[in-house]
Amino acid sequence: MIDNETGKFFVSLAEDKDFQSAIEGLYDFVIDTNADADMAYDWVCDQCDIQTFVADTYAWDMFYNVWEQASA
Repeated sequence: MIDNETGKFFVSLAEDKDFQSAIEGLYDFVIDTNADADMAYDWVCDQCDIQTFVADTYAWDMFYNVWEQASA
């Protein structure tokens, strides 16, 4: 993918199988724990063994959309 802001090519975490698996489990995690966005974000990071993904727009949007649906 090409980053629209920098024009540089990068691979989004959204394409990573561990991240995809975490996103698939996120809805149930939020429902089961009533997790707020910070707790859910930390859980995804823990599942993927990463420290952050907030700068990855595609991954962030995937995360936030699932969290928002589950917390509604």
